[in-house]
Amino acid sequence: MPHIVVKMLSGRSEQQKAKLAQEIVKTVTSTLKCDDKWVSVGIEDVAASDWTAQVYRPEIEANWDKLYKKPSYEPF
Repeated sequence: MPHIVVKMLSGRSEQQKAKLAQEIVKTVTSTLKCDDKWVSVGIEDVAASDWTAQVYRPEIEANWDKLYKKPSYEPF
């Protein structure tokens, strides 16, 4: 039962978010060989001014060794 949460900078349309969620579900079900009824996707908008404190430090930096894809940017 994968639950995926995407945190991204504010500004994307609801249509873009829906398309992203749809593509994530497609990839997850194909890769994990599971039915889409088991997959949920949440999308959280984060202001650029809050990114470092709310996302980068607690979720990226603090879990660096658990990331399968690491970012190559410097925090704001």
